[in-house]
Amino acid sequence: MSRQISIVILNWNAADDTIRCIGQFAQWQQIQPQIWVVDNHSQDDSVAEIARACPHAHLIRNQANLGFAGGTNRGLQAALAAGEHPVLILNNDALVDEAAIAQLLHTLTEDRSIGMVGPLLYHAEAHDQLIAAGSHNPVWHLQNLIKTIPAGQPIYEVNYISGSVALVRAEALQRVGWLDEDYFFYTEVADWCQRARRHGYRTVVDPQARAYHNLNRSAPARNALYVYYLIRNRFIYIHKAYRQSRAVLRLPLYAFWTLYSLLLTLQLRVKGNDARAQAVHLGLIDGLCGRWGGQNERVLALCAQAAGATPA
Repeated sequence: MSRQISIVILNWNAADDTIRCIGQFAQWQQIQPQIWVVDNHSQDDSVAEIARACPHAHLIRNQANLGFAGGTNRGLQAALAAGEHPVLILNNDALVDEAAIAQLLHTLTEDRSIGMVGPLLYHAEAHDQLIAAGSHNPVWHLQNLIKTIPAGQPIYEVNYISGSVALVRAEALQRVGWLDEDYFFYTEVADWCQRARRHGYRTVVDPQARAYHNLNRSAPARNALYVYYLIRNRFIYIHKAYRQSRAVLRLPLYAFWTLYSLLLTLQLRVKGNDARAQAVHLGLIDGLCGRWGGQNERVLALCAQAAGATPA
């Protein structure tokens, strides 16, 4: 079994988290990781700090914020150009030990039909709190995270796994292609796994491996922007995934998520949460009108305006 992997970590104004994340590999004995850090046009001193603290990491400097999809793609492309090893996509606020990655590597190596494998994901500050055991189809479920672990299965197939900790087969990336940058942030991994199934690859969770994600560190970014992309990207997914033989499902899915978004907007306005209501409304309009890609500055400005605040 190959003991070499590439690790792709995305950084955006969070050098401390990225440096801490890289530090967890220092004690690894058997797996030899090549580390690729992609800085997504940070506005602080992240690049200098990471370069100084982690001179062994390959540092890619993007000239614009390309989102999770675009930023991760730059790392994936660089990693595969350097060697066709499995690639671990890892959030900089995620924790995973060598034994867990060794288990994921074993699973990926033993079954060539697996394109992507992930661990059980737990909360970093409450190790018994399960965040996700995989995910359901994002347009068929309001809450798509799987919260129960199937009993008696060494591995099990899911619609997609979290991009926080995901081990990908290099060959699958070459055949399926990169993450779709139209999504910018959120749902791009679901889209990739859906495309991978067309090529015969499965996405699985190995419950013998655990990882931990610190959701509190990214909580400020999970307000207006998270809500906006959560709503908008479901429409992108419907547009891209439901074609040809599945096209009959497009209209009902569009109708459901339109009604859901309108009702959620109304509910949030009644509660006085005007910023989140505006984020949902913008996600709905942009999703229906095909305004894709990164919309951070515009969404933040309009949400701040709706809340009667000055945008940061």
